[in-house]
Amino acid sequence: MTDLVITRVFDAPRPMVYRAFTDPDQLAAWFGPVGWSVPRDSVSVEAKPGGHQRFTMVNDEDPSQSSPVDATFTEVIENELLVGEEDVSGIDAFPGDTMRMRIEFHDEPGDKTRVVITQGPYTPEWESNAREGWGSSFTKLDALLATA
Repeated sequence: MTDLVITRVFDAPRPMVYRAFTDPDQLAAWFGPVGWSVPRDSVSVEAKPGGHQRFTMVNDEDPSQSSPVDATFTEVIENELLVGEEDVSGIDAFPGDTMRMRIEFHDEPGDKTRVVITQGPYTPEWESNAREGWGSSFTKLDALLATA
């Protein structure tokens, strides 16, 4: 078992990047790797401790392939931190019953934001897939932030 840790700097101020993770319209616009979409009507976010983040990623070429997310926030500090967990029992990709995710938002010089994501546990194979998926999603997030 291993945790995925990704650090990425975005060319946008911290509140704008944080909103991209918590505003349903923005989340639907960028989340999911290239080739997958998140229908806006599937997104519900309540960014507070005990709140939730729910959405479904759908494969663009084969809509019968989907991946729902139903996470509960355990810690939220606006513009700084999102911590949540999701019940993943019964999903082969995960070695445990609970997947945890921690997203930190840090100021960087030049009005940029460093995001640090820690997510897992994963098997080594799925950690690699998740890393690739986040990288692809971030390509879409870069484009969204550039238009804001």
